[in-house]
Amino acid sequence: MRIHYSISLILVTLMAWTVSPAHAQKTEYQVDKDAKNKVTFISDAPVEDFEGVTGNIDGYLLHTGDELAEGSKLYFEVDLRTLDTGIGLRNRHMREDYLHTDKYPYAKFSGRVDKTWKGANGPEARVVGTMEIHGKKKELSLKGVLTPSGEGMRVRSTFEVKLTDHGIEVPQFMFMKISEVMKLVLDFQLKRIKG
Repeated sequence: MRIHYSISLILVTLMAWTVSPAHAQKTEYQVDKDAKNKVTFISDAPVEDFEGVTGNIDGYLLHTGDELAEGSKLYFEVDLRTLDTGIGLRNRHMREDYLHTDKYPYAKFSGRVDKTWKGANGPEARVVGTMEIHGKKKELSLKGVLTPSGEGMRVRSTFEVKLTDHGIEVPQFMFMKISEVMKLVLDFQLKRIKG
């Protein structure tokens, strides 16, 4: 009788442990580095547009519930040393004189998924967190479109960053001053990690 009671107690404890929110199933996604990923920094200048492009993005998104916003956490970084404007000299000036990529090699965003909903172009999400560029942090709220793709999802987002918020002097290239506000366009693939 005592053995039966002990086994029952162990079973009840195990069931409670697996159902407990503290032990909820974790779902994790990571940037698929084998996919075609693209991050574009765009600035409108009076004479001509200025653009820097890289595919070098890394990071993860995880959540502990059925929905992305449940117990979510995310972190993404872009290697600014790989930004390419199409002109070698301009690349060097941008990296060395303005972004100081030797000291601040990454643009980073960390935060969480705040809300998801069904949008006109598919599932959408709002994330809140902190953008860090050039060693300076700024609180941001961003929206993005999440398109199911294979074992993961395609993430697309467009938002603006003010250079002076991050202590970056507004660059001038070839006597052409670019805008203080940079538009960032993200298009990258997340793959689900099986755990």
